Amino acid sequence: MTLLATLLWPLMASSALLGGVIGGLTGLPRTPAARRGALLLVVATGLAGGLATWGLLPGRAGFWLEGAALGLGSYLIGAILTAGAVDRIGARP
Repeated sequence: MTLLATLLWPLMASSALLGGVIGGLTGLPRTPAARRGALLLVVATGLAGGLATWGLLPGRAGFWLEGAALGLGSYLIGAILTAGAVDRIGARP
């Protein structure tokens, strides 16, 4: 996993940055539909991470799954942290 993070750090950094920008512009989800969508993204990230951890997909497909799990996870972390901070200080336009 360390080798994978070493190879995919640009993906993780750009995903976290993009998530931070989107989270700062939109804020935390407020409607029930938005909350369900956010929960669905968290569940999808958990499933992808679980499949990548168990190693059920060998070869190139497994690499793509691991990359997707790392990218989506870092995007969500960036979005949640920035949206929470912006909503907490009340700086959203």
